[in-house]
Amino acid sequence: MIRVSVKPELIRWARERAGITQESLQGKFKRLSDWESGHAQPTLKQLQSFANKVYVPLGYLFLSEPPEEALPIADFRTGAKPTRAKASPNLIDTIYAMQRRQAWLHEHLVENEAKPLDFVASARITDDPAETGREMRRTIGLDDGWAEGVSTWQDAADELRRMIERVGVMAVVNGIVGNNSHRPLSAEEFRGFALADRYAPLIFVNSSDVKSAQMFMLAFELAHIWLGEEGLSGFENLLPGDSEVENWCNLAAAEFLVPSCELRECWSQVKRQQNRFEKLACLFKVSPVVAARRAMDVMLIDRNTFFDFYGYHMSRERQGGPKQFGGDFYSNQNARVGQMFATHVISAALEGRLGFGEAYELTGLAGGTFQKYAARLNFKLPC
Repeated sequence: MIRVSVKPELIRWARERAGITQESLQGKFKRLSDWESGHAQPTLKQLQSFANKVYVPLGYLFLSEPPEEALPIADFRTGAKPTRAKASPNLIDTIYAMQRRQAWLHEHLVENEAKPLDFVASARITDDPAETGREMRRTIGLDDGWAEGVSTWQDAADELRRMIERVGVMAVVNGIVGNNSHRPLSAEEFRGFALADRYAPLIFVNSSDVKSAQMFMLAFELAHIWLGEEGLSGFENLLPGDSEVENWCNLAAAEFLVPSCELRECWSQVKRQQNRFEKLACLFKVSPVVAARRAMDVMLIDRNTFFDFYGYHMSRERQGGPKQFGGDFYSNQNARVGQMFATHVISAALEGRLGFGEAYELTGLAGGTFQKYAARLNFKLPC
């Protein structure tokens, strides 16, 4: 049996990069400890299986030393922890997958003589973020009081995502890598990111976070597109920290979701009620924490009141138990792939301008799964 020569430090690096313990892999790779110590070498088949298990390209394991993997976009996260020192494979793979989608759609739209989107990078850091938030509302088509007519936070988030896509922004909401439920995305590592482009801007929201946070992150990453600043977001306590870009986007998103004039009008009706922030949350379809944060922004409450409520609310959220991944698979694709992007890909494949293999790779859907999703979008694919 032919063995391949691999440096022990590369085996160890690949495992640690994936955040997997040696013990958890020992059942499948019985001689893993010997590979890492250099006392044994794997076969090529074993090495391929190991690379798949730790989500690393096989070629990396033949390098002379572990590669330096830098984030491909700016890092605006605050409250850095040791676990954030290096990006996880799940995050890296997600960013690369979204960049591939963006690159394809950009080229596709340019080839079809589409016009660039005027709102991308239309704002400046010196602009009033509140005014930009109001301009975002006008562009997306949010009327005053729109959220009151929507039943739940999730329904409101779904509707907002659809409205964002109608103006040409890919809006992806997912809590796993593609459709792989064995590769969850960590809300502690990041909450979302934006990829700016004049033809094919993209926002990504990590849905492994609490559902009520999705509305805020959709608006927050959309503000990044308006500013033309792409990057990774992940702040704590709903406060953006010291980054000028994140502070600006935070204020623009807050005005976008909870306009100060509407909030002040509602405040007089709820301010003496014990569940006042929950009442505001129902009106604006944001989380109670976002409602409380917004009340602090416009000086209706002080910082101590906000942080008291924040601690209380988050302790209740944590008691809700672990996140569950489920629901109708094909309905989930509207958020995981994005209906706008999927429509372009399917149309290009049907017209022969894109191979079905590449279409499968871009959407993360293959064969019959791709066909069934296309049928859900009222496309008829050849048998």
